[in-house]
Amino acid sequence: MNKIKMIGIDHSKATVDYRELFSFTRAGACHAMEELKERDGIDGVIILSTCNRMELWVSVDAEVTFSLYDELCRLKGVETQEYRGFFTEREGDEAVRHLFETACGLKSKIIGDDQIITQVKNALSLSREVFCTDKVLETLFRTAVSAGKKVKTQVRLTGNDASAITGAVHNLKAQGIDLGSMTCMVIGNGEMGKLAATALIREGADVTVTVRQYHNGQVQIPGNCCRINYGDRMEYLKYCDLVVSATASPNCTIKYCEITQVPRKKDVIMIDLAVPRDIDREVGNLEGITLYDIDSFGLEIEHEQLKKATAEAEMILQEFIDDFNLWYGCRDLVPVVQQVCAQAAQDVELRLTKPMRRLNVSEDEKEELEKAIETATSKVVNKILFGLRDNLCISTWRDCMEAVARIYEES
Repeated sequence: MNKIKMIGIDHSKATVDYRELFSFTRAGACHAMEELKERDGIDGVIILSTCNRMELWVSVDAEVTFSLYDELCRLKGVETQEYRGFFTEREGDEAVRHLFETACGLKSKIIGDDQIITQVKNALSLSREVFCTDKVLETLFRTAVSAGKKVKTQVRLTGNDASAITGAVHNLKAQGIDLGSMTCMVIGNGEMGKLAATALIREGADVTVTVRQYHNGQVQIPGNCCRINYGDRMEYLKYCDLVVSATASPNCTIKYCEITQVPRKKDVIMIDLAVPRDIDREVGNLEGITLYDIDSFGLEIEHEQLKKATAEAEMILQEFIDDFNLWYGCRDLVPVVQQVCAQAAQDVELRLTKPMRRLNVSEDEKEELEKAIETATSKVVNKILFGLRDNLCISTWRDCMEAVARIYEES
């Protein structure tokens, strides 16, 4: 039997300084998953790396013992003891519940985060692309995404659209800043960049989005936004009151050495929503520049509202968790069920051999009828066996399956 294990670092324990040290680019995550998948005893690997968290998930043989923390530090090339206090390790039921709560936004810095469902889904897709997932992690992540979608549809965890840029807008407006009068540049046209541009347009700002030149004419930008080539961003800076950078690049989009060489307005707000960070942290020391990062913002929610919404979300999650645990606890019996269904269908076919001979039908019609009987028998038996599973405790169902399997073994 496989065990589910994970290790993670997130906003609750570590600042962006430490999170970016353990963050993965898409290419980096692929390489790390492929390397870990080669290790004996690891059947599946998924890396979830976002602005607020990095989580390494594995499906391993129950007998295998090794340190996920040590493996992660080896992959990142850092000392193994220095950062241990920032990490949390979970396995089994605790890990399962954590992923479901993460997928619906209950573990996000901004409760109900709109992006996390997509990020969990994309983490699974990336693992699939490099053939590093297995049936256990595949089913776990797919079920968690389904649970997150249902919570998002049925429960209002926040009073607003929940994202990092929403928190930034909320914070700036609370300071009395009029975003509607600002000229803004959003560096990056990915999911986070599009959310940022849309949020600023909603506030009435003049927004320009950067687009990589080789993408020019191919990508869509949010409505009412202008576009410039990414390479022209420093030249355009002289017009900007507000700059938001939100890319997946491992390199800085705004470097200290570059910004000191170009003209800019007297007062400029810069918001870095990326991990690893897009804007050189030294930029924040320049006169006239106020620099915020992903940890600077959050959304305040009334405690009672959050308490009620969380309880509703937990009820929905529990249904999906129960379904997963039922599958997980019985997955070794799926081949037994399939074998019993096939044997039952064969049994029925044999018992109908004589009646079938008396039918006045062609051979093609007879063959078609035999296939229909085989399929119907298999489906009915499958429904009965799994219906028993849903109405009995696992141990009793296992006893029943062993008994049913022996019927055909002994006949």
